[in-house]
Amino acid sequence: MSIQTITNYIRVSDRLSSSGQPDAGGFRCIAAAGFAAVINLAMPDSDKAIPEEGGIVTALGMVYHHIPVPFDEPKISHLTQFFELMDYLQNEKVWVHCVLNYRVSAFLYLYRRWKGMSEDEARIAVLPDWEPNATWRKFMIQPTDRVAALPPFLSP
Repeated sequence: MSIQTITNYIRVSDRLSSSGQPDAGGFRCIAAAGFAAVINLAMPDSDKAIPEEGGIVTALGMVYHHIPVPFDEPKISHLTQFFELMDYLQNEKVWVHCVLNYRVSAFLYLYRRWKGMSEDEARIAVLPDWEPNATWRKFMIQPTDRVAALPPFLSP
């Protein structure tokens, strides 16, 4: 197994990759590839959730962060928590996942736009075959229009 075989894997940059839910073997590959941190945006009760994921990740020497984002109700508070965490981990090699890489696609797109990247640069982080529903289309445009509403610690 390799990281390229993890569901909906995307190499965003040298220090950032994303995917759907890895299994235990996938986490071993992620650790072997030098990732220092894993961020999970999936709900703990999702169909593919691994209850012991945090333990698996930390046993492999990586840091584990979980921001549970309900698929039908993402909030700006989830996004601001994610932005803060991404900035905190800015010098680390980070793997971000959810169930299918849909939540992550939206969050990484918005993070990259917030950091001043062009639309094309930000879209590199979006799963190519994903067609966001109305909830996610709305979510993906509101924060860039409301940057002033983000907490001061998140101002670019």
